[in-house]
Parts: sequence; C-alpha cells; structure tokens
Amino acid sequence: MYNNIYSPWRSPYFSSIDNDICVFCNISKQIFNSNSINYDNNCANNEHNINRYSLPKKYRNIEIEKELYVFYNDSLCFGVMNLYPYTPGHFMLIPHSHVDSPSLLSQEIWLHINGIGQRAIAMLEEYGASGINMGINIRQAAGAGIPKHLHLHFVPRFESDTNFITVIGNTRVYGIEFKLIFDKITKLAEKYLY
Repeated sequence: MYNNIYSPWRSPYFSSIDNDICVFCNISKQIFNSNSINYDNNCANNEHNINRYSLPKKYRNIEIEKELYVFYNDSLCFGVMNLYPYTPGHFMLIPHSHVDSPSLLSQEIWLHINGIGQRAIAMLEEYGASGINMGINIRQAAGAGIPKHLHLHFVPRFESDTNFITVIGNTRVYGIEFKLIFDKITKLAEKYLY
C-alpha cells in the first residue's frame, strides 16, 4: 500500500484553468505579439514561421516577458516561472508548438529543448539548489496540470524544503519574494541560456 501526497496550495491554479484556452499558447502569442508568426485562432498544431533559435534582445518585448514571468525566450521554446511552485525557483521549459507529447515534436525542437534543459540544470546549481527534479507529465493520465501543451518541469530542491509545516499545515514557507526569485533566475538565464 502507498500513501497519496497532495499539494493543496495548487488548488486555486487548477480551478482557474479554462480548458478552451491554452495558457501556454497564450503566453507564446503575447511574447511574440506582432512579430512575424502565423497563429490560428485555437493554437492547434501551431508551427511558427520564425527565425531559428535565440532572439536578439532588441526584438524581444522585455516588459511583456517580465509581466508573464518569462525568463528565457527563443524561436523554438520559452522558459517561464511556475506561478504555483513546488519550491522557490520552480520553472518550466515549453515549446511554442502546441503538442501534448515529445513524440509529436520535430527532432530539432526536442533536441534543442533538451540542450536548453541541460544548461538550465547548471543554472539551478548556481542558484543554490542542493538537488534538482526534472520531469515531464505527458497528458492528463500522467498527471499533467495542463495536459494539451507539453512542458518540462525543473524543480530546485533544498535541504529541508519540505518539513512539518508543509505536511501538517498545508503551508509553504518561502524566504524570498517570488519576483526576486524571478529576477535572480532571469539574470542566471542571461548567463547560461542565451
């Protein structure tokens, strides 16, 4: 027999999801805003007509990225902070393509995201993580909170990041404000990911 582990602090997030609108496609659209990308109205099977890989800073809308907590952005994928993190610094890498499985991505995009992920691990090590959980939940049956758009989780772990108050009181204690964590991750992304 096994025990179930619940994360009740994430309830507001899951109850706010509109299943008709892909939150990740919405972020992707806002990042690129009026750049030369062809979107359809429902984001289904989007393939973007944009230049490959890293976008020069002068072409990025940094203010929009900050509002959306996007710390990394290129032509194939973006990195965004998880608004309901398991630990401080939890973020996701997400392809701009609206697919629900790595098997539906081109090999080029899959390899690119994994290359960014490898550098993101080094970034989290400098951030101070004692360990790192990296994972993908493919579709709803595997536990994906947003099952229709593939995303890779990177969760920095710290000694004693789960303790009695988390387990007994359904409470998370963060020693630093979310925006300050985002600023630090953004600065590290400039060093490691671009």
